[in-house]
Amino acid sequence: MQLPEAIPKKECVLVVDDTPPNLHLLITMLTRKGYHARGVEDGYMALSDIHSDPPDLVLLDINMPHMNGFQVCQQLKSSVLTRDIPVIFISARDEVLDKVEAFAVGGVDYITKPFQIAEVLARIENQLTLRRLQRQLQEQNERLKQEINSRIIAETLLQEANEKLGRLVNLDGLTQLANRRCFDEYLEQEWQRLARDQLPLSLIMCDIDFFKNYNDTYGHVAGDDCLRKVSSVIKQSVRRPADLAARYGGEEFVVVLPNTDIEGSMAIAEVIRKGLMDLMIPHDDSAVSTFVTLSMGVTSLVPMADSHPSVLLTAADYALYRAKELGRNQTYQIG
Repeated sequence: MQLPEAIPKKECVLVVDDTPPNLHLLITMLTRKGYHARGVEDGYMALSDIHSDPPDLVLLDINMPHMNGFQVCQQLKSSVLTRDIPVIFISARDEVLDKVEAFAVGGVDYITKPFQIAEVLARIENQLTLRRLQRQLQEQNERLKQEINSRIIAETLLQEANEKLGRLVNLDGLTQLANRRCFDEYLEQEWQRLARDQLPLSLIMCDIDFFKNYNDTYGHVAGDDCLRKVSSVIKQSVRRPADLAARYGGEEFVVVLPNTDIEGSMAIAEVIRKGLMDLMIPHDDSAVSTFVTLSMGVTSLVPMADSHPSVLLTAADYALYRAKELGRNQTYQIG
């Protein structure tokens, strides 16, 4: 009798959550999908487990006793052995500052509880796919080094492979905009350049209004399509080569506008707003419109050499907060 073929073993996922029902549900869900899943209930156990047997991905809660998820992620990213392991935060905390902190300490994604199983699986698979591609490119680089005798030819091909990897690392897979890592690096670069030239730097921070309601009403597949459409509007509204549109995280987007004052950045924000209105994406569960809308915070300043880009980010974040506080579906400016 012929035995059935073995199911290929998938990657290992470590789930870190101090709530046993959540831990059990996530492990069961991942195991059924073919992943090798294991779980721990606190940060110290997570660090010990990861260093003894590194997983391919960590699904990490934030609120835990003794050591929270942010601290766990910081320690992982500070070690050469563990810094490349992707960390997805999964938490009931839904504030913008929590998400900002999650990405600041090295997280690659953020899922809000209560979670949808299909969404968790999709986000995990997306990050593992990226990691597989990165490993494939690294393996290709190694083979090129071994096969090519000429140092000049070897360095040329290696550079090409690294450029491909760089594009992969700097691109958000869903929206095809620049990702958070690319945005952080570009903002720092332009801050330093414009501080030397004493020219203005503007930032637009956008958030889709009531996007959680949109996902709940239309489903996460439609939600992803909505994110792609909004991203396309933002990208088309930013025309200069020096301007950068990026996905900041979740349903938030940012636009970096070098050498642009507050009037110019407000004009770009208005182009984005009108472009989205023209699409007329239905949103029956929005409290401000029957269509998908954006709240936007806009700020502009001339960078100082002895200050930090976080000044601009904080101002834009506060402007976005005020736009939401004043009723959403509007733009608030500082500067």
